[in-house]
Amino acid sequence: MNRLKLSQQLQAFLIEDIGDRDVTSTAIFADDEQGEGIFRAKEDGVFSGELVLVEGFRCVDSRVTCELHVKDGQQIKSGEVIAKVTGPIRAILTGERVMLNVIQRMSGIATLTHHAVSRLNSSHTRICDTRKTTPGLRMFEKHAVRCGGGYNHRFGLYDGVMIKDNHIAHMGSIQTCVEKVRSELGHMVKVEVEIENYEQLLQAIEAEVDVIMFDNCSPDFLKEHLHLVPSHIKTEVSGGIKIQDLVQYQDTNVDYISLGALTHSSKALDISLDVTQR
Repeated sequence: MNRLKLSQQLQAFLIEDIGDRDVTSTAIFADDEQGEGIFRAKEDGVFSGELVLVEGFRCVDSRVTCELHVKDGQQIKSGEVIAKVTGPIRAILTGERVMLNVIQRMSGIATLTHHAVSRLNSSHTRICDTRKTTPGLRMFEKHAVRCGGGYNHRFGLYDGVMIKDNHIAHMGSIQTCVEKVRSELGHMVKVEVEIENYEQLLQAIEAEVDVIMFDNCSPDFLKEHLHLVPSHIKTEVSGGIKIQDLVQYQDTNVDYISLGALTHSSKALDISLDVTQR
């Protein structure tokens, strides 16, 4: 993650939560009263969020130090210490909820992604995320996918062309869409197109796109038609794929499987922060 963007986003989260001040901690603790807190996993999973803890507490108060006990992508067990923070107790408690919210979300995504990758168990096909992310959390969620062993699809509308069904419906054909895009953009931008049937597959191959996405196509459809795609065109499948069904795609030889569920349907991993008694 870009540390500058990360810091900026965390500051926005903290401002939303803190407002003018943490009235409870400010009333109870002096500014220089020191304390220590332990982040601990309360269930098994895959951790994601190293920089969130380090940068997040730095944004709250530069006097807070964070000692990490695990790294991004590391499998953790219930009861395991993730990190220790020391410094002004007021600052630790002020930043507690934002830090927990973000790393729990990220670790849940990393855990689900690891499960998907293990379930697929393929040396060729890669598991990818989508743009179905939580607004404001995309950089965190996509980083978490990488921590879980997955790969990132495009980050936004700005870094890759994806011609979808509605583009095609309005323009009339895949060829027309591809020609229009290539007349407007340079050669550095890759072009992906969604196809839903055999006729559209032939059109996409004829248009010489860079990536063909088989949208809501069954494993049987892939096995029957994937051999038609030239080797220089990457292939992807997406739409309605459940993690428990990934094994059905092991022998399809598709290059990528993109799963919106990694980011929109993951469960937050249970993590706590406990302050030690002074």
